[in-house]
Amino acid sequence: MTTDGFTTCLWFDDQAEEAANFYVSLFKDSGVTRILRNTESAHGSTGSVLTVEFTANGQKFVALNGGPEFKFNEAVSFQIDCADQKEVDHYWEALVEGGGEHGPCGWLKDRFGVSWQVTPARLIELISDPDQRKADRALKAMLSMGKLDIAALEKAYAGE
Repeated sequence: MTTDGFTTCLWFDDQAEEAANFYVSLFKDSGVTRILRNTESAHGSTGSVLTVEFTANGQKFVALNGGPEFKFNEAVSFQIDCADQKEVDHYWEALVEGGGEHGPCGWLKDRFGVSWQVTPARLIELISDPDQRKADRALKAMLSMGKLDIAALEKAYAGE
């Protein structure tokens, strides 16, 4: 039985510390808690960063410098539940700084290849409405967007 919940481990080639510092800079309730360095018996050079433990938005992570063997893909993503358009706009731009790329339907990849969904809470309310026609209009609008636009989603939902 776990006593402290889950910790997500993110495997990087050699950017663990850079990535941890980037994520900590973007989210509230964040900070680096421990850096573990390689010893002579580890795969990296002695003294180089092996892992960085950090918290981002209250969630625990470990960033691991594991080498080039594995890459991130869209099979796993982090969804950011945004309260309003200002928050959507902030994360939509901040997460792609330094070489990331915007995608469809609120998805993006940061410069490390990690996938994110920047999702306004209002979207979930609109597409789960019991009035299926309204919900479908909002869903169809969402599918045509890159960055999600709450006002445009609400107009589609209302049939405007």
